[in-house]
Amino acid sequence: MVSVLNTIDTGHEDMIHGAEVDYYGLRLATCSSDNSVKIFDIKSGAQTLAADLKGHGGPVWQVAWAHPRYGNILASCSYDRKVIIWKEVGPGDWSKSYEYNNHDSSVNSVAWAPAEYGLILACGSSDGSVSVLTASVEAGTWDTKKIPNAHSIGCNTSSKSNLAVKRLATGGCDNSVKIWKEEGERWEEEKRLELHSDWVRDVAWAPNVGLPRHQIASCSQDRRVIIWSSDDLLNWQSTILNNFDDVVWNVSWSLTGNILAVSGGDNKISLWRENNEGQWICISEDTNASGQSHSLNQTQNNFVPEQRTL
Repeated sequence: MVSVLNTIDTGHEDMIHGAEVDYYGLRLATCSSDNSVKIFDIKSGAQTLAADLKGHGGPVWQVAWAHPRYGNILASCSYDRKVIIWKEVGPGDWSKSYEYNNHDSSVNSVAWAPAEYGLILACGSSDGSVSVLTASVEAGTWDTKKIPNAHSIGCNTSSKSNLAVKRLATGGCDNSVKIWKEEGERWEEEKRLELHSDWVRDVAWAPNVGLPRHQIASCSQDRRVIIWSSDDLLNWQSTILNNFDDVVWNVSWSLTGNILAVSGGDNKISLWRENNEGQWICISEDTNASGQSHSLNQTQNNFVPEQRTL
C-alpha cells in the first residue's frame, strides 16, 4: 500500500510542478509557477527551508539532482527558455554555477546521466530540440550539443541509458517516443516508437539488473502507459500497461527496475509489477493523493545503466 510519510508546506505562492529528493534522501527540491526553486532539509521527519533560489523569469517546470560525487548540484528548467545549474558553495549557500539559454521556447525537462559518465545533463524543449550539456569539472566549463528537430511541435521529456554506446529516449508533442544514439559528435535517431495517440508526457528507461532485455516506459495524454521491450535495441515490442481515467503525467522505475510508479490527473499514485506470465499487475495504489499532478522523479531514475556492475 502506498502511504504518505510526510507532508511539507513549501510556502510556494503558486502551483508546484516538480519535487525531487536527493541521492541520500536528506534534501527535497521543489519548483513552482512562482518562478522559484526551494530546497528543504528533511532529516528525521522534520523539514527546514535551506534555500530559496531566484533566477528564473517564468514558471519552473522541473528540478534534478546530480550525483553527489560532483558536489551538491541541482538543475532546473523553465518557461523562460533557460536551464540553470545551481551549486552549493558553502553550507546553505547556493549560487548559480551555469546558465544555458540557447533554446527558443520553454525548456520542459532536465535529467542527469549516471555518475560514471561525468556531469552530463539532457534538456528537452518546446522548440522541438534536445540539448546535451557536458561539464569539464576541472576547467569549470560546459560543452553543449543540440539535437535539432527531435520532435515536431515540442519535446516534453528525456531519459538516457548508459549502454556501451550512449542512447537517449525522448517523448514529444508528435505523440512519439524516439531513441537516439551518439555517433561521434552527433546524436542520430535510431528508432521511433509510435503507439500513443496524444502528447507523450514522460519516458523512463528501466535499470537492467542483468536481464537480457531493455525496457522503456512512456505515458501520455491519451491516458495510457506503454512498456516498450527489446532484446537487441533494434526491435521493440509494445505492451499497454493500463488505460487510466485521466491524463498520465509521470512514470518512474524503482532502482531495481522491477516496479513502475505511475501518477496522473486522477490524483492517484499506483505501483505496477510484471508477473511470471508477462502481465502487468497493480500491486499498490494511493487514492488519497492531493493536487493536480505528481512528480515521481528520483535521482538517477532517468539515466539508467545496462548492468548494475558499473
